[in-house]
Parts: sequence; structure tokens; C-alpha cells
Amino acid sequence: MAALQPLMLLLLAAFVLGEYSSSTDESSDSASNAVGGSKCDKNPLGELTFQLSGSSLHWPCESTKNIYVQSGRYVPRNVIVTRAQLQRDSAFVALPRYKQGVPFTLGKVNLKKGECLTKIAPYPCWAIQEEGNCQALQSVVDIAVDQNGLLWALDVGIVNTLEQPIRRCSPKIVAINTANNKVVKSIDLSDLVTSESRLQFIVVDYSKDNKPFVYVADAGARSILVYDITGNKSYRIVLPKATAPTNDVLYVALTAKPDGTSTLFFSYLSSPRLYSIKGEYLRVGQGAGSIIDVGPKPYGKQAVLLGADGGTSLFFRYKGENDIYLWDSETCFKASNLQEVQRGGDCRLSTQVLPGHKRFMWALESNFHDFISDKTGCNGASIVLHPVVRECDD
Repeated sequence: MAALQPLMLLLLAAFVLGEYSSSTDESSDSASNAVGGSKCDKNPLGELTFQLSGSSLHWPCESTKNIYVQSGRYVPRNVIVTRAQLQRDSAFVALPRYKQGVPFTLGKVNLKKGECLTKIAPYPCWAIQEEGNCQALQSVVDIAVDQNGLLWALDVGIVNTLEQPIRRCSPKIVAINTANNKVVKSIDLSDLVTSESRLQFIVVDYSKDNKPFVYVADAGARSILVYDITGNKSYRIVLPKATAPTNDVLYVALTAKPDGTSTLFFSYLSSPRLYSIKGEYLRVGQGAGSIIDVGPKPYGKQAVLLGADGGTSLFFRYKGENDIYLWDSETCFKASNLQEVQRGGDCRLSTQVLPGHKRFMWALESNFHDFISDKTGCNGASIVLHPVVRECDD
């Protein structure tokens, strides 16, 4: 498969760099503090802090691992976890093929006490991870587990995006039943994407009559893609130009009220404002006149939308900072309504906040800014999954 044009490489790199463009204090010593350093790991719930590493993968046998290493299909320092979903005492994780040497792109880890450095196993199996096989997963950039236990994986079909991007296959969404680990649906997104498309995030919504819908953020084409699973219909909601000063990272997060009313909040990293659209409009493809300007981002800072709690609360951090804030979307979007829920460390940045295991909200952190600039050293990226906890003041 021919390599993508150099312009595409720049666009893809811009997407990854957009969130993590860091000041000098972010990128200095994080490699030396990679795993286990006190400067980096200050969470008081140490027994619930799980370290993930590209050097700690589950292999069927040592000979298989050796074959992957010798053929260049496994380069531990090129493996990074960027997104996760929790289900009971397990975490499903996305490992995008940003660089060569990522043996599988969708994995699973056990979150059990006493296993702080846990091994990542391919999910649901090795066979579905084959690069170049369009029936398999190529590069999963985001995942969502819905209320019925279905895991929805967003596979962009492009590998080596930080080196020399290669489009292996068309983008698709793959649904896996986590009860029996079987693939139950695969949705080809070819008819929904354009040459400018850059698919980044996925969320799953259910209508009040319990029908599933999938929403995908397409930053490059300034759109929200909507797929009606039951009706086998799709829509492209083109966002107003005013929402996108530059097409960098298009963050999305879904809130839900007890009565089943859902709202998708979205914002580009570079946008000074936050926007929303109700699920009832997305589900029928109605974008015009349905988008709400929620308000300006506090202090005029660029903000990273990290996720939602399954209810009406959203989590943020500011670009280049790792303090995490909670906002109840039932209140006015302003600084006085943001609650600090965690003070960040010195070495890693949160890429996601999500609900799950032991009824905590969890944060996924990594030194991704070092990963993209090849400053992680031999051990690769420092990745930690831990409960969101605010420490007491001294």
C-alpha cells in the first residue's frame, strides 16, 4: 500500500501534537522519571495505581515474541496506551499504531490489587490484530463500551502516523461483545469520510427506545459522523466554521440525564468556546440550528475535554497543565463552577478521565509529549491508570 503524501503526515502529526504541544517544563525530565519515580507518582491510592508499559505485553510464548522482535514487528518503546474503557476489574485499552513495531492495537488488562505493573494482552485475540489484513484491526485510536457490554473500536486504517503514514485499509468501527469476546459488527466508514477526514474520538448513545447510535469526531472535515446501528443509516453533521479556528483536535464527550436525554459537548483545542448538541438532533441528522454555544473557556485558556462521568459532569484540564477540573453541565459554564478534583504531577499529562472500577473516576496519564518527540528512552512511554483523587493540603 503506497505511503500517504507528506502533507498528510504533517496533518496527522499536528493532530497528535496539538494537545501535547508542551512548554519546556513539561518535556525536560519525564524520561528519567518514567516508572516508579516519586516525582511522578503522587497518587495516595498506590494500591490502585496501575503502570502500563510497551515492555509488558502478554505473549503466547517466548518464541512468538522473539519472532516479532527480530522482524521489527515489536519495538517496545513504540507502544503507547492512549485511551481506555473500564468494565468491572478489567480495562480495555487502545494502542494506536503511531509508529512501527506495535504488535496489537486493542488490548485488555486486569485491574487487580497486587498487580501494579500489569501485562497487556491482545483483545479479543491475536488473529484480529494482523496489520495489512482489512478484516483485522489496523490502528484503533479510541474505544467505547456501552451499557449492553459492547465494545466499539474506532479503527482509522492508517498506521505509522508519526513516521511515514500508510493507509492499510478503510476506516471502520468494530463492535465486540465483551461477554463472549466475539465480533458482532463491522461498519465501513468509507462513505462518510473525505480526503480531509481525521477521525479521533468515538462515543455511543442510546435513544429512549434503547436503540444504539455511534458518534465519531472528524476533526479534519469539521464534522460529527452519526451512525444509526439499528436503522443502518448514517449522517454527517458539518459544524459551523466558527467552531473551528484551526482543525486540530476535536474533543467530544457525552452527558446523560436520568430521563435519558443526552447531549454531546464538543470543542476544538484551539477554539475559545465550548459547544453542544442534543442527542435527539444528532440521531436524525439535524445539525443546522441545533448547535448551542455553551460559552467561552475559562480564563481564555485552551482546554482539553477529558471525558464524562456517565451523568451530567464533564472533566477538563488546560493545555500543558495536568490539574483536572469537574464541571456539572447543569450549571453555567464559567470558572466559578469548575471544581478542582486532582492536582497534576510533573511528568505526565492526562489523556482521559473515565468512570469504572470500584466506583471511582479514573485518569489515564502518559508522557505522550515525550513519546512523539522520541525522548522516552529505552523503556518507552510512562503510562499510568489510577483513580482521580485530590490530595489533602499540607
